[in-house]
Amino acid sequence: MTLNGWLQILLYCGIIIALVKPLGGYMTRVFSGERTLLSPVLVPIERGLYAMAGTSEREDQHWTAYAFSLLMFNLLGVLVLYALMRLQAGLPYNPAGMGAVPPELSFNTAVSFVSNTNWQNYGGESTMSYLTQMMGLNVQNFLSAATGMAIAVGLIRAFSRVSGKAIGNFWVDMTRATLYILLPICVVLTLVYVWLGVPQTLGPYVEATTLEGAKQTIALGPVASQLAIKMLGTNGGGFFNANSAHPFENPDNISNMIQMLSIFAIGAGLTNVFGRMVGNQRQGWAILASMGILFIVGVGITYWAEAAGNPLMHQLGLAGGNMEGKEVRFGTAMSSLFAVITTAASCGAVNAMHGSFTALGGLIPLINMQLGEVIVGGVGAGFYGIILFIIVAVFVAGLMVGRTPEYLGKKIEAKEMKMAVLAILCLPLAMLVFTAIATVLPSAVASIGTAGPHGFSEILYAYTSAAANNGSAFGGLTGNTPWYNVTLGIGMLMGRFLVIIPALAIAGSLVAKKTVPASAGTFPTDGPLFVGLLVGTILIVGGLTFMPALALGPVVEHLVMIAGQTF
Repeated sequence: MTLNGWLQILLYCGIIIALVKPLGGYMTRVFSGERTLLSPVLVPIERGLYAMAGTSEREDQHWTAYAFSLLMFNLLGVLVLYALMRLQAGLPYNPAGMGAVPPELSFNTAVSFVSNTNWQNYGGESTMSYLTQMMGLNVQNFLSAATGMAIAVGLIRAFSRVSGKAIGNFWVDMTRATLYILLPICVVLTLVYVWLGVPQTLGPYVEATTLEGAKQTIALGPVASQLAIKMLGTNGGGFFNANSAHPFENPDNISNMIQMLSIFAIGAGLTNVFGRMVGNQRQGWAILASMGILFIVGVGITYWAEAAGNPLMHQLGLAGGNMEGKEVRFGTAMSSLFAVITTAASCGAVNAMHGSFTALGGLIPLINMQLGEVIVGGVGAGFYGIILFIIVAVFVAGLMVGRTPEYLGKKIEAKEMKMAVLAILCLPLAMLVFTAIATVLPSAVASIGTAGPHGFSEILYAYTSAAANNGSAFGGLTGNTPWYNVTLGIGMLMGRFLVIIPALAIAGSLVAKKTVPASAGTFPTDGPLFVGLLVGTILIVGGLTFMPALALGPVVEHLVMIAGQTF
């Protein structure tokens, strides 16, 4: 580890903290229906969209109607995207002549982008036409991110409203998230990326002649526009197979820093939205502090492991950190930071090969996802994910002091606890059950790229990434098979919607409860004690759930490595 590396990490953290209040204030005004700088231009468009949808900003929905609207909209998204991929051979804007995407891969990809996972069992530049990239994948990048933000805001209203039956309007929340937040920022980011050298064109691929006289096809396309939303919306699906390690997607350290900032910006800002809407910004800062502690510890361990390198290499006289699978222009520090950021959020974009990290360096990204990606998390998804752990934490605190648990004046009772536990446990169900089956199924085992503990880790990482709606991979696993395309797709659906529905049920239950004024016996949830309790709850629940699986994978890899053996 170097001082320069830590200074870059601290600079990143400082910028994120500086963005929290202004971005949080703007998003609060947007979701509260207040006037913003963009209102004169966007309000007529917004109202036109409501008229087309048969709704209005004055119409609120019960949580069941909110959930039904969300599910039907996402189902339609899966069907449209699936059809687009199956028919792309006959559709325009296909200069490379891409054929139809196979059925299982189309199913996997459609579910992947609609669920904000963006798992890619294909190479974008060799599989998807420009039309599919823009009208299919890129559109879902916006809509899946807006869906997550809508759910988070609906849950925030459950705490901020004194009592009622409705949690908002899904169509309104999603429209405002897209029009006022995602689109304007992405327009600016797209222009910045083009300025930095990222391609944005509808022209055909370019044929080049190498120094040896061979012909090489250089893939181009509308890259910058997809890059902007893939990072800001924590989607992660790259235009190129190499994702953000490709120089056309991530040319230099400036673009690298902008991409990392984009991943955390909205998720961190939503904690401030929460604090503002419940009338106590300290509540939002307490949540962000809990996330920050887990994040800094994860970055420290990953950076230390990668900077220390592989002891087997040291025995051969090759000193230095682990640069295998990393881009020289980013180095160990920024590769480690990017890996922790992209798995702390449900982004999944990568600027290095996670499968080439050391055992402990690869362990932290895996843990981040298995904890439910509550360390800032995906846009919206991270917030409603950590609310589930908050409910468990205050319930435990209430039991310890013999009082009815409450959070922000809302009583936390059996119904909320059942829904929270159901949502938390659906992740290990999807991750571990499919992993267990894949480790004994011959056709699934045949896809492993590396034998031994790392081969197990490849399978565990794949299903963890799918169920956590992350989309990153260890890379050694051949995922484009019928088994993995279908089961990973099912895992994505479970990880997305079996969390969303209980979260909305909790919102519906809480919004109907009257807010109880704080008393001398109320457990404070905006101070260091609560931060420590929340961090401990996340680690204990996650540890009890996943520790046996981790012990079979990365932990064994690390023990084998320090013993001086190869895999």
